[in-house]
Amino acid sequence: MNESIAKRVAELRTEIRRLDHLYYVEAKPAVTDLEYDRLLEELRKLETEHPEFASVDSPTQRVGDAPVPHLVQVPHSVPMLSIDNTYSREELKAYFDRTEKTLGEPIEWVMEFKIDGVAASIRYEQGNMAVALTRGNGQVGDDITHNVRTIRDVPLRLVGDTPPEVLEVRGEVYMTNADLADLNLRQTEAGAEPYKNTRNVTAGTIRLLDPAIAAERKLRFFCHGIGETTGLKAADHIEFLAEVGKLGIPPTPEVQVFKSSADALKAVALFEEEMPDLPFEVDGIVFKVNRFDQRERLGIRSKSPRWVIAYKFERYEAVTVLESISVQVGKTGAITPVAHLKPVDIADTTVSRASLHNADEIERLDVREGDVVVVEKAGKIIPKVVRVEKHERKTEQPPFEFPTHCPVCHTELVRDDGGVYIRCPSPECPAQLRQRLIYFGSRPGMDIDGLGDELVDLLVQRRIVSSYADLYRLSVDEIADVNWLKQRKGKDGKLIDVQVGKKNAENLVAGIEASRNRGLARVLASISIRHVGPRVAQLITRHYPTIEQLQSASIEDLASIHEIGDAIAKSMHEFLHSDYGKKVFAELAEVGVKLSEEVAEPSGGPLEGKTIVVTGTLQQFNRDEIKALIEKLGGRASSSISKKTDYLVAGEKAGSKLTKAESLGVKILTESEFKTLIA
Repeated sequence: MNESIAKRVAELRTEIRRLDHLYYVEAKPAVTDLEYDRLLEELRKLETEHPEFASVDSPTQRVGDAPVPHLVQVPHSVPMLSIDNTYSREELKAYFDRTEKTLGEPIEWVMEFKIDGVAASIRYEQGNMAVALTRGNGQVGDDITHNVRTIRDVPLRLVGDTPPEVLEVRGEVYMTNADLADLNLRQTEAGAEPYKNTRNVTAGTIRLLDPAIAAERKLRFFCHGIGETTGLKAADHIEFLAEVGKLGIPPTPEVQVFKSSADALKAVALFEEEMPDLPFEVDGIVFKVNRFDQRERLGIRSKSPRWVIAYKFERYEAVTVLESISVQVGKTGAITPVAHLKPVDIADTTVSRASLHNADEIERLDVREGDVVVVEKAGKIIPKVVRVEKHERKTEQPPFEFPTHCPVCHTELVRDDGGVYIRCPSPECPAQLRQRLIYFGSRPGMDIDGLGDELVDLLVQRRIVSSYADLYRLSVDEIADVNWLKQRKGKDGKLIDVQVGKKNAENLVAGIEASRNRGLARVLASISIRHVGPRVAQLITRHYPTIEQLQSASIEDLASIHEIGDAIAKSMHEFLHSDYGKKVFAELAEVGVKLSEEVAEPSGGPLEGKTIVVTGTLQQFNRDEIKALIEKLGGRASSSISKKTDYLVAGEKAGSKLTKAESLGVKILTESEFKTLIA
């Protein structure tokens, strides 16, 4: 009898932990709230009736502690240091230059979101949560274990049978904007004041004496740092995040790695222009040296490490009314909802529109027309609706109904497989055509001088242009006489006829002509293939420099290119072989657009023309060194095995790549055999 009860208790704990991870870490709820509650109640009942099976790491114990009389101060085993800040890209570049000069060798940089929460340290011993502390003064922190145990995405016991003997992780306790909106609604219903922002409520909640209150407020946690450890295998930050993730601790999301500081700086510009759709507050970006051995050599100052810096930007908020929601069609068919706001001043500009990103974001925010909303401009760039003030909702407005058909061409919309975006699948959609042509002529595209938004609108509306190739068929006379109604500047604001004119027409035709020979890489980056931008296009055309060679490549061939994954390869291949894609390239070839790239002269190295994959742990090279050597000697360093792979260099603990290479008949080299080959 006891054996069957013990088995059921173990099954319930395993299942509840799995469901907690799916819901709180992966945002993929697998059961209804009612089904979850029934499982938890069954476990609670069994533990009550059979106390011999009680355990401190049981999911029922997350809110099992009584209120503590006061917060106890506990020394950190490893000092919990702060991070230096910078507020300009110039200062950030100076930091990168200074750090690289100090180390005297290339540095791989990691970029993370700077989550606006409260820093905390969580210590596990023999796999069980032992203590959780605030940063405090860096040397001593407050014991907040009773509250951290209520955070559902933090495991009470690490996943796996052989956890590290000691694992101390540092990270950020935070609250999502949606949870703050729900909390403020409960606050006002109880006659209390609503909280101003997520950071303030998190800072107050994590130091409460009663863990039951903390549990109601649904705090979350992301791990982004390391304290004292025994038994951890990671040699760099990326490996560390992957390792703690497998142990059940949620790592900080969407981390990126850059081979150089120049690439990292480019990412900052992109981040500022395209602020991500995040459910939590971010007030900057953190850059870290990836390798732990390089961190040790750089060392620390009195209060902060030399190997990390935070690039912060000011956040500006305002409260206004969301008057209506509309949708617009993008160049890849994505249907983007737009919030039309009662105009409000934020950071010296008047904001009347903000993106709502996608249908899931509308549902997550539970935003409705007529709501009072908090609008934010981070870094004075893109306005974003971050929260609905639900407690200000006087009447129950109906939820926004996302359209089922394209608002322009009326094609039935489809959702991406496993994704959040809903798209119009018709490549003939006029709204998509307009956006694609605008991007095609932009500086990141074919850089056609004179092809602005207004002129694209005119050419599409008059049906003068209905494809990329049509641009190359335009003549000066055809464009010069075209006119359209335009609102005149000034007090009267009357609509007047405006003619393109011969000079503007000549400039446009000259700009189009100049773009004709930009090459295949620019074309691929300009025609709105999903996941294919300038960098990806360059990587692909290095291996397939003509459109004919590219069209003959398989998905596996494309995926074997270093930095090109399965998703990009599939998207590229599908476009190339779709009726629409074939038509695009055939028409561009017909009008004389260059669909090839100059092939670099052979280097004459011993690996000339060879594709080589490296796997396992090497003794005399690190992974970056051997890849650089392969390319220097004329070879191609690939990340995946295919039939076109010439050699696999296999070090210790070679895994699935070795098995696949054997099955495909790829020649396998040891490290010493590789050295003999290049000698």
